[in-house]
Amino acid sequence: MKSSHLLGKCIPVFVLSLAAWAQPPAQAGSSAELERVLNRMDETAASFRTTQANFIWDQYQAVVEAKDTQEGRVFFRRSGNQVEMAAEITKVDGKPQPKYVLFSDNKVQMYQPGNVDVVDVYDAGKNKEAFESFLVLGFGGSGHGMLKSFEVTYAGQETLHGVSTDKLDLVPKSEKARNMFSHIVLWIDPRGFSVQQQLFNAEGDYRLAKYFDIQPNQKISDSAFRLKTTGKTKIVSH
Repeated sequence: MKSSHLLGKCIPVFVLSLAAWAQPPAQAGSSAELERVLNRMDETAASFRTTQANFIWDQYQAVVEAKDTQEGRVFFRRSGNQVEMAAEITKVDGKPQPKYVLFSDNKVQMYQPGNVDVVDVYDAGKNKEAFESFLVLGFGGSGHGMLKSFEVTYAGQETLHGVSTDKLDLVPKSEKARNMFSHIVLWIDPRGFSVQQQLFNAEGDYRLAKYFDIQPNQKISDSAFRLKTTGKTKIVSH
């Protein structure tokens, strides 16, 4: 299974419609503005312990002109030198359909309970940095740290839900990462969090992730980072 399909199937990262590409020409590309946003993200990362938020993830597939929408809650926490992510998907296209995603110990685990009752486990292996970049982008990572993996450009400002945000355009430096997503847009709020993300691939597909009620550095139970499997759950490693 291709990495792009894996991430597009359940994940984040995390984004907005194609119309959002309209950029204020007077501000776009400003190195001073970019440095301001990266510094703000650095400050947030320095004090980051946990974050939780509600989300809406839209996945659009151009070849069939179809979109599915997933809703739920996502959790992030720093564990050593890694940021872990857990997502509880509660609805798919407005209908109850529980699914769980966990990124921890360099593995992505996707669990669908019920009649399926299977955990698919993907070892990030040599692609750890790429997986980590996409799965926790804008939540716990430093701004200047993104420069290691992405060419980052300042793309102006946009107001979302009454809050002024700064837009950053990211192009992955590695070919492997570009095979997953050709470029990414982040909307960074005044606290340094990515409240919206849009990830595009070369085929015209995109993932739009919107985050609401972001709560930084609140206590999160360890149970949020454990899959709630049963004694009959089948584990499938890829």
